[in-house]
Amino acid sequence: MNSNQLKDISTEADIKKLVDAFYDKVNQDSLLSPIFNDYAKVNWEKHLPIMYQFWSSILLGSASYEGQPFPKHAFLPVNPTHFAQWLSLFFATVTENFRGPLAEEAKLRAANIARIFSNKIQIIQGQAPGIPIVKQDLTK
Repeated sequence: MNSNQLKDISTEADIKKLVDAFYDKVNQDSLLSPIFNDYAKVNWEKHLPIMYQFWSSILLGSASYEGQPFPKHAFLPVNPTHFAQWLSLFFATVTENFRGPLAEEAKLRAANIARIFSNKIQIIQGQAPGIPIVKQDLTK
């Protein structure tokens, strides 16, 4: 489909299309597939409906997701490279299938999730992300 003909994310069916297409890419990816399938042993029949609810809540305001996503990710053997690849696949999936304000919001939200999760996991692994130290003269 021509990118000018793409529509925005607006329905539950769009959310399902986004999530399914994204995880198809994840499952074919040589870096991410082993994390999901070999290490975490994701049960896709259970995981995908949760992801539909998660993204529907974020993008459509459905409030159908109830949970805390970070704890399930906290001790995975991942690093910033994994999150960069995850984000690259997510952006590609959105760009290939949708165009509009909610599509851009999906990218923004995914980028924020990837950054926060990556930073938290680095801290857990004892590798605090580079946070600049600003020296101030507090005597003034």
